[in-house]
Amino acid sequence: MNADLIVRAARIENFDAAPAGPTATVVAVHDGRIVAVGGDHLVRERAGAATRVLDFPGATLVPGLTDSHAHPVWGAIEVGTGLDLGGAGTLDEVCARIAGRLAEQRGPAWVTGFDLDVNVFDGEPTGQPLEHRFPGVPISLMTRDAHSLVISPAAIDRMGLTGAETFDDASRIVVGPDGRPTGFVLELQAMDLVFAHYPDVPLADAVRHVTDRLRTFAATGLTGLHALDFASPSEEVYRAIEREGDLPVRVRCSPLVPADSTREDWEAVVAQQRLAGRRWHVAGAKFMLDGTADNGSAWFEHPDVFGQNRLPLWKDVEGYREAVRFFTEHDVPTATHAIGDQAVRTALDAIEETGHAPSAPHRIEHVESIPDDLLPRFAALGVVAGLQPVHATRMTKADRSDNWSHRIGPERAAHGWRTRDLLDHGAVVALGSDWPIGIGDPRTALSDAQLRRPVEEPATLPVQPGQRISAREAYAGMTRSPAIAAGSAGRLGRIAPGYLADLTVFARNPLDLSPEQQADNPVLATVVDGSVLHHTAQECAS
Repeated sequence: MNADLIVRAARIENFDAAPAGPTATVVAVHDGRIVAVGGDHLVRERAGAATRVLDFPGATLVPGLTDSHAHPVWGAIEVGTGLDLGGAGTLDEVCARIAGRLAEQRGPAWVTGFDLDVNVFDGEPTGQPLEHRFPGVPISLMTRDAHSLVISPAAIDRMGLTGAETFDDASRIVVGPDGRPTGFVLELQAMDLVFAHYPDVPLADAVRHVTDRLRTFAATGLTGLHALDFASPSEEVYRAIEREGDLPVRVRCSPLVPADSTREDWEAVVAQQRLAGRRWHVAGAKFMLDGTADNGSAWFEHPDVFGQNRLPLWKDVEGYREAVRFFTEHDVPTATHAIGDQAVRTALDAIEETGHAPSAPHRIEHVESIPDDLLPRFAALGVVAGLQPVHATRMTKADRSDNWSHRIGPERAAHGWRTRDLLDHGAVVALGSDWPIGIGDPRTALSDAQLRRPVEEPATLPVQPGQRISAREAYAGMTRSPAIAAGSAGRLGRIAPGYLADLTVFARNPLDLSPEQQADNPVLATVVDGSVLHHTAQECAS
């Protein structure tokens, strides 16, 4: 059987636990699957008149990188339409960017922004400074962790918020001593009240933003994403893209199950499991058991220095346990957002009670701070730990002067993002970005995981340097581990006969480079389902 595609490089690397001996250099692909891996003889044996042969001299061919935690549709629309506040370290800088956006807009309109650093405020965030600088302008700024908004008094008035609003989960409209909303809006259900007033984004614009972003991801080496959401307009966007062509990456979507939701909600998510396109499909369900430590809405065993971070987002914890049981019985694997130690403990307990869905293991996302006794339970129960390296390196500081560390205290801060410890206890650790909350380029996350500091900041002290991992472990966390998390370890995450032909070609072998060099390692090609998305290789006549 002739191959549709043959790719030849200097080396093939599967990031196995032990370094391999002499490796093959050629991969033959037919009908989207790898049919052979070997040496130059495959070119002679498998190439026909219609075979496309790509040569990458000196390059390394690896399994396609997969970001195990991202939000591609919501994120692409937010980034494409909102004001980027990343890197704005003071309130003056934030306001300068808002002023710039207003100067660009024609007539009065909403200003929406993202990646707001809560540390720019002196104390709890409030919208009052926005009114001082921009009177009468409705402004809504999403914080860096995407679990809260800071909105201006003009926005409060336009929406008619009173602070007396109630929610099924632990969301709230924060009020001041006078009983009026301060402009700080906490957690998803409260945020949805604000989002409902955002200007509409036409579907064509949404499709353009998402397509551009997925192409950018592919250019950085990603061939797959686990989209831990599936809200409107996700289905419409994916189907629209596939009417014109193919998605640049493979997308596995897990709809959000609202906190304190009903069985009717659960049944609707089960019904969504049959939705799919050529390169996207719905699989799994996402829970938000708690919020974030920065906002005081994470669930720790003991409260933080302000008496917060002590309650679950699911007020009915037994309802959460019942939801895990329900989805397991319907063969729907779950991913639970659990940041605080008590949230992680509760999620592990629920999974121990129910077992796993047959199709894939349950997973717990973020796992920001946990005590020693929880470390062995991940491997013992077969639970995948989903971690985002850039959260550890870019939302906290070694001197613990950041909001996260100050809030939860030095002991718990020292137990943050325990990647090394989880691996040493035998856990499967899948690495992701949480984009747009984190940086979407996988090479940044892979480098940060090894350095425990921002790769581009050599003078910055590492955060918990004892949690560094090796290059081999980091890349396994974005190849083999996401495949395990998706129940696809027999068809994704390796370069071997029978596996899907999702491949990334690096100019240099990452294992031969320093972490700093890996962040700039050129991606020469990505291949999804045997289709070459972009390349800088020599094409050879077959």
